[in-house]
Amino acid sequence: MPTFFSVTSVALADTAAPASTLIQWKEAGVEHSALWRSERGAQPPRRIVEADDTMAADTAYKLACEGTGLLWRGDFQNARQMVQALARRIDKPPKASKLARVKLKKAADAAVAGVPAGQDFHLHRQAQSQRARVLGMVLIEFGADYGIDLRRAPDAKQACIEAWGPAGESAQPSVASLRELMGVISAHEWRKKGVEIPALGKAPNNRIHPHYGVFSPVRGEYVDLVANAPLPANPGSKYVAFDIGTGTGVLSAVLALREVDQVVATDMDPRALECARENIYRLRLPNPVKVMQADLFPEGLASVIVCNPPWLPARPSSPLEGAVYDEGSRMLLGFFKGLASHLAPGGEGWLILSDFAEHLGLRTRAELLAAIKANGLKVLGRIDAKPEHPKVADESNPLHKARAAEVTSLWRLGAI
Repeated sequence: MPTFFSVTSVALADTAAPASTLIQWKEAGVEHSALWRSERGAQPPRRIVEADDTMAADTAYKLACEGTGLLWRGDFQNARQMVQALARRIDKPPKASKLARVKLKKAADAAVAGVPAGQDFHLHRQAQSQRARVLGMVLIEFGADYGIDLRRAPDAKQACIEAWGPAGESAQPSVASLRELMGVISAHEWRKKGVEIPALGKAPNNRIHPHYGVFSPVRGEYVDLVANAPLPANPGSKYVAFDIGTGTGVLSAVLALREVDQVVATDMDPRALECARENIYRLRLPNPVKVMQADLFPEGLASVIVCNPPWLPARPSSPLEGAVYDEGSRMLLGFFKGLASHLAPGGEGWLILSDFAEHLGLRTRAELLAAIKANGLKVLGRIDAKPEHPKVADESNPLHKARAAEVTSLWRLGAI
């Protein structure tokens, strides 16, 4: 019979994100406390049970579904296997009743008939959120220096420093989900290895190194669009380009390799700004790139203004989803609103946007075109590319039909 510990949460107003809550619990009669870490904004579980290699997966699954955290005290690799076992139980399709099979058949027929799938998308996100909540119940405790005192545990100290910042002299132990830790470790490996970007030239000097929390440029079609689109004529003495929401800085780097005198890259996220600066410095580009914090546009005019906003107009469930979801199309509409006043004479705004949202029923093409026109802009042209990422061919993915039809476009916009 597992021993349950009640958990008390204490808000820490002066503690930097993501560790903003102190959790306290009793274990073997001893008081324990640690910072709760969750980049996706998950609340700490209300109760915790000590878990180790002897716990059956079915027992763990029942507890996790009830919202009980499993504070792992056994072998680290067995904790990973426990998460995999929980995932199998979540993903195993239950036997459908006759009524359920009829509903599924109607849903499939509706999708074939072209009925908007927006509701299906929201249900899919809800299911994914619930899945993440259950899998996030396997918890790992870290020492004040981010050390993990478990058998066969990896040395994740550097990965944690990159994601959460230096421990510092006043550091405390912390607790996070094992899935959170695996994301931190994966981001660390990507940061070391980098992502090869053929548009930046020959290896090995053509890699972008994404930081934790910054969207990785693994979809190469939008990078190639910016690399190959014809630049508009520049009547001035200096050719300036803006990269709005630069992220890793990949599009700024591509622009700096073209006939551009200067690129100004903006972002609001401190992680993205640090990431972009490091990548630009490492690449030793022939033309200067200035990275600065700004909400969309910097001051001045530019002949080319590139923006690759989040493609889906939905609410992000965590800060890490901010590069994918743009609630209320804030960034997209902000780009439209300010574009005309920042374009040099004859300049163009390059909007990089997938039509995935249209196939999901989240936005229509008519709405997009209306927003462009309402902000004193016109479409000068459009260059399309078909994505080639693995999800396009994955027929088991619930959103496969929308992904298979997806097109990524570079919209060339000008002032009316």
